[in-house]
Order: sequence, then structure tokens, then C-alpha cells
Amino acid sequence: MYVKQPKKLLILNILDILRKYTDEDHRLSQKEIAEILKNEYDMKADRKAIRRNLLNLMDCGYEIEYSETIRNVPVKDKKTGAVLRDKDTGEPVMEENELWSDFYLKRQFTDGELRLLIDSLLFSRHIPYSQCKDLVEKLEDLSNIYFKSRVRYISTLPEDKTDNRQLFYNIEMLDEAISKNRKVSFRYVEYQTDKKLHEKRWPDGSIREYVITPYQMAAREGKYYLICNYDKYDDISNYRLDRIRDIRILDEPGKPFSELKWSGNRKLDLAEYMKEHVYMYSSENVHVKFRIVKPMITDVIDMFGKEVAFSDENETHVTVAVKTNERAMEQFAKNFAPDVEVLQPENLRQKVKEELERAAEVYRRI
Repeated sequence: MYVKQPKKLLILNILDILRKYTDEDHRLSQKEIAEILKNEYDMKADRKAIRRNLLNLMDCGYEIEYSETIRNVPVKDKKTGAVLRDKDTGEPVMEENELWSDFYLKRQFTDGELRLLIDSLLFSRHIPYSQCKDLVEKLEDLSNIYFKSRVRYISTLPEDKTDNRQLFYNIEMLDEAISKNRKVSFRYVEYQTDKKLHEKRWPDGSIREYVITPYQMAAREGKYYLICNYDKYDDISNYRLDRIRDIRILDEPGKPFSELKWSGNRKLDLAEYMKEHVYMYSSENVHVKFRIVKPMITDVIDMFGKEVAFSDENETHVTVAVKTNERAMEQFAKNFAPDVEVLQPENLRQKVKEELERAAEVYRRI
């Protein structure tokens, strides 16, 4: 049986109504708030009580906007309730009265900002379907009923985004390890021909255990990566967070990033690292010059950032200079051949040339 709510819940119910039903385009009067209280919360409240609780919410820091108008109303006798009249004219005595209306709760996030966050989740490939759907629903709850009616495409989420249900646990554990400067151990999985994830193994068949020092977590092209150092080497490695399983924080302190090969004796600059590692490959950073067709200028800036330097421009081509990850540049050149030609360094030019020749030879056999 439904239990009538106590009056002390009035302020919470009014806040709930503002959250559910209001925004800048959808406002409520005190009368409308009273009707919703009666119909949905089985609670009666007059306008004075509603206004008093709205003021209390504002005093508590909630950003509640409203419109204020001044109107003239008859003055009534406090004892009898009768309208007071002027002794000489007999006209009702009037006084100015403030009328508050059009209440709405200002949002922490605009609908556009929420859609951007939701789209980021929908297009990510590293978050399991059920967890992604839960996160979208939580983001929807930050707005009101009108917003929810416009994002029903959540039902189109692919079911097979990732098979690793440990993703958020991995993030929490790695965040703790990074803050405490501790190494972690984990097992790493990869797909095989049965389309299932299997733990990576050593040649003798034993399961491979990874021990690493974590430095940062970063998203790139719909995937979530861990930037770290594999304990046996002094270089930088990147691992997919959704491929990590059975993670444990170790007591051993982590290896400082500044001591690693290619670090330049500096701390990790994430923005610089992401710019130089466009495909999240782990290899040395090199100064590269390459020639591109001019329609690729936008793609180059998208990939390498605005720090690239252009030179030797003619009607069809331009030369680009940038410092970037060697393997990433190799992959970029192969992906966009023949519109990209590596000029320097010579060893990278030769490597790309040999790879493309091998690829052409495969197709000549057909």
C-alpha cells in the first residue's frame, strides 16, 4: 500500500521535479509544481510552502532561475480577509506584489555536452556493451525527460564491443598503482581463430605474466591504452586496457619514466606522447621528412598536429617535416601510398620501399 510522504520530503521532491521537468526551454510555475506534487508524489503544498523551499534550495547552492514580475493586488484585512477600501473613493487599496514564476534548474551539462559524452561512449570500442549502456543511462539522468526522448538510438549499440568485463576494474587498479608509484602484474589476451580471447603464452605453453610500471592511460581511435614500461626492458610499451586480465598491484616501486630509453630524461608529457605515437606503436621517435599530395594536408594535421612544418610547395605537392614515432610513420606511409613518399631518414625510406615492393609482389602472383 502506498504510504503518504512526510512533509520533510517536500524540498527533495521539488528538487526532483526541477531535475526531471525543467530546463531553459521548459519552465514551471508554482501552481504547476503543486499539481505535479499532488499527482506524482501524493503531496499537497501551497504556493508559500513551494516558494519557501525553492528559496532554501537556492540558499543551498542550487542554480534555480526564475522570472519576477510586479503586479498590483488588493490589500485584505488580516482578520476578516475582506478587501480594504479607500475611505474617500471607495476604491480597493492596492499594493505591489512580487510574482515569481517560470522556474527551472540550470544544468551542469548542456544537452550538446551530454550528447558529445554519449557519442564518445557509443563510438568507443573498449567498453563492454552492458557497461556502456549503464553509463549512457547515467548521463541521461543528468538531464531531464525531454532529453531522454531524443537519444533512443542507444538501443542500436553493438553487442560485441569487447569481451573483457574487467575494464573498469583495470582502470581503478591502474589509477591506484600510478598514484602510489607501484608496479603491477597482469596477463594479456588476444583473439585466435575461434574468435575468443586467449591468454598469451610462452613457447613452452605456460601463461605469460607481464610485470610493468604504469605511467598513464589514454584513448586513441576508440581504444583505451596503458602507457607503461615492460619490466625487462628500458623502453616504452603500450597495452590495450580491454586486453588486460588478472591485474595485481605489487609492492615493488615503479621505474621512473625519465630513466627510460627515448624519454629524453624528462617526465611523461602525455600530449606530446600522443602526438608522436599516432598509432600507439612503441619505437624510437625520429625526425621525418615526407612528400604528400596537397589534398592530404588536412589528414596530416589531423594525424600529427599543427607543429608540422611545410616546405617546397608547388601546385600538387608539399614537403612535411615532423618528429614522430618511427613505426607509426612507416604505417602512415604504407596506408596512404602513393600519396605519401618518405624522404628522410634514408633507412625508413628503404624500409617502406621494401615493404611496398613485397606487397606489390604478392598481388603480382595472382
